[in-house]
Amino acid sequence: MTAEAEDLTGQAPPGIGSLARQRIGWRLLPFIFLLYLVAQLDRVNVSFAILRMSVDLGFSDRVYGLGIAAFYVGYVILEVPGALIVERWSARKWISRIMVSWGIVTIFSGLVQTPGQFYATRFLLGLAEASFFPGMIVYLTHWLRLSDRGRAVAILYSAIPVSSVLGAPLAGWLLRAGWSGIPGWRWLFIVEGVPALILGVITLFYLTDWPREARWLPQDERAWIESELAAEKRAKLGTQRYTIWQAFRDRRVFLLLIPYLLANVGTTSITFWMPTFIKRISGLPTTSVTHLAMISALVGLVGLINGWHSDRTDERRWHTAIPLFCVGVAYLLLIPASGNFPISMTLIALGGGFVYAYYPAFWAIPTMLLSESAAAATFGLINGTGHLGGFFGPFIISWLSDRTHSLLPGFAFIGGCYLLAALLISQLKVRESPDNLGTPGATPGGPRR
Repeated sequence: MTAEAEDLTGQAPPGIGSLARQRIGWRLLPFIFLLYLVAQLDRVNVSFAILRMSVDLGFSDRVYGLGIAAFYVGYVILEVPGALIVERWSARKWISRIMVSWGIVTIFSGLVQTPGQFYATRFLLGLAEASFFPGMIVYLTHWLRLSDRGRAVAILYSAIPVSSVLGAPLAGWLLRAGWSGIPGWRWLFIVEGVPALILGVITLFYLTDWPREARWLPQDERAWIESELAAEKRAKLGTQRYTIWQAFRDRRVFLLLIPYLLANVGTTSITFWMPTFIKRISGLPTTSVTHLAMISALVGLVGLINGWHSDRTDERRWHTAIPLFCVGVAYLLLIPASGNFPISMTLIALGGGFVYAYYPAFWAIPTMLLSESAAAATFGLINGTGHLGGFFGPFIISWLSDRTHSLLPGFAFIGGCYLLAALLISQLKVRESPDNLGTPGATPGGPRR
């Protein structure tokens, strides 16, 4: 397909494709970005709250690590069912439900008094947010061609560093607040839970599940995107409709799942421990730490250019493996550099940039292989299993910190996870003949990327 959206049937009027892509992009992507931005603020605000929360409530590193792990237990439970609900029922209704429920739980997190309550609210938050991200990926496949998805996922993922850029100073301000005698960390949860409730209601009326239902899209543009997506689906399915279980047995799915699990062990460790890492390496006050945490996020925005380049070059495997390798090297170099804060902060920032860089290319890969319910279930399986890393990673870091009273073993652990993930992704044969899907031991066919 050309950049001008060539019609696969050869019947679409010139320019219709470009108009449809622009209209769809401007209608959906900014709103999806906003939803994911709020999701990230509510997921990781605990990493800033714990700087004061641990003092007020006497929580140890171990309690914090278990609380983070509890989120991912809840998160994993509904990943596959939720992604299937988006595919088979309604994306807008399910996403609306997710946002309202996680907004409520976030607000109640501000009332926590004991470790047990902390674990419970984190578990419920994970349960509430489960399937949000794979649901977004599934939703994008309803509207965007494969050649546009790397850039779209880059826009979606840009919400993560932007949430840090906005969330860090907001957290710093709220942590200093003490309105009505209530500690600032409690206000952090309460204030950041409200936008999710509001956007959850708006989502129900703003999003459209399928192009055929889009009254805001002219009839000729609607017909064009439907024909394009139908042609892609036929190319992937060939003459056979693949089941969910066939997709789960495909070895390429496992070669995506395992590296994503390893990478998420590292990513969640970085996400939830970065403020603590910076504070302990630098010895700076909390306000300065929240500002320094923004640097990694700003570098991450630059790293997302990798998604655009992946679309332009039509290459996915190395656009995924190389950033993972670079993150691993950066964290291993933190071990000898930990005594020098400027160098350490530079490595943390670079590591953060490369973390964000791999996501767009990675999530374009499964959309090349599968469609419909098999694709939705696989997105949920990969994301859900991968987010078990959120259970193991922060807990292992807390265990290493408590046992060794040092950050260095944690840096080695994070670096090793990324390097192994990069090695496994580099072995993946991204494009194979659709006829081989779900056939163990099938001979690869077609060009490799």
